[in-house]
Amino acid sequence: MTELQMGMIGLGIIAVVGVIGYNKWQEYRHRKVAEAMLAPREDDVLLADGAAPGLADAHESAAAVRHEPGLDDEPQLAAAERSEPMLNLNDAEVQASEPPLVSPPEVPVAPAVVAPVAAVVAPALDDHAPPPSLPASMLDPRIEYVVAMELVDNVPAKQILATQKDALARLAKPVHWIGFNEASREWERLQADGEQPISRLRIGLQLCNRLGPVAEADLAVFAAAMQALAEDLMVVADLPEKNVLAQAAEVDRFCAAVDLEIGINLISRGVPFSGTKIRALAEASGMALGLNGLFTRYDEEGRAQFSLQNYETAQFSLDNIRGISTHGLTFLLDVPRVAHGERVFMQMTELAKRFADALQGSLVDDNRQPLGEPQLDHIRREFIGKPQAAMASFGLPAGSPQALRLFS
Repeated sequence: MTELQMGMIGLGIIAVVGVIGYNKWQEYRHRKVAEAMLAPREDDVLLADGAAPGLADAHESAAAVRHEPGLDDEPQLAAAERSEPMLNLNDAEVQASEPPLVSPPEVPVAPAVVAPVAAVVAPALDDHAPPPSLPASMLDPRIEYVVAMELVDNVPAKQILATQKDALARLAKPVHWIGFNEASREWERLQADGEQPISRLRIGLQLCNRLGPVAEADLAVFAAAMQALAEDLMVVADLPEKNVLAQAAEVDRFCAAVDLEIGINLISRGVPFSGTKIRALAEASGMALGLNGLFTRYDEEGRAQFSLQNYETAQFSLDNIRGISTHGLTFLLDVPRVAHGERVFMQMTELAKRFADALQGSLVDDNRQPLGEPQLDHIRREFIGKPQAAMASFGLPAGSPQALRLFS
């Protein structure tokens, strides 16, 4: 290699090093000018501690805005461009005696500052929106034959109920009337004197109760009454096409398998129990005497838990309770109608034991055999726990509104 070639290579290396050094020096000067221009001259009132944000903080704020959920990609990029420091300064701007006047950098605004109004303003009710689904607690297609009608005009509830009142009075099974109240936008049970405007109507014939499944004749009467009602209201009645009698028989078989009433008898050891003492003990235990001749204890929601009745034939009443005496009492728990039956049964047995201590009596079963802890535990597991588990697996939990309708 000649000396000329070596010299040219050396000059090239020097030129490259010089260019790199010059660029680094220019970058350093431009960054210093940019920081001087972007530094706020006064305390930023938007900052909690009043300190002026540095360049790193500005980048962090911009990143926070870019990653805020709910912002579009394009506004994010625009915000990032607006908040980036201006680094493309020419030599004239660098050499100027004073930095040019520039607009203060835009401060990114968090979305929570500009968008909360839409979040807190409740949407206006849409009168034409479809109604919510009819709760199964009101009508359940598994245990009721449900007819649907969509009314052209709102009709008062009492007018609807009066139309086929006489025809439906002959039925052996209950009929449940549910309407959609346009004013409250809720499904409601119709009352004989109700004035609420009804736009959608659902009528359910109960397929089964403790008297057995619905009869074919009752089903025919109900279907005819629904067709007549639809003609009066000038609407179309939607009667489901299914084997209703077979469905009713299936529900009845299920109900018969779990329909149990558990009784614990308290028998005197010779001296009869006085009505006055029975009443005092019952009322002290939170039980109330009803017109059906039973002392009943209710839960906080007013649902019956268990009852106390006379072991003998005479019923308790407010008129005879002071003068009556009996040789026995019976505590009763209606298994399919009581939620959490095992727990309620334990409460009932504890109360029966307190009565036995106070009245000097003995707890026995229907065969007058003594009831100890093993026997009571067997009753709780086999005759309460298992039937209620079967009801839950069938989708009709004990004590639910559907169960209360079926076991009535």
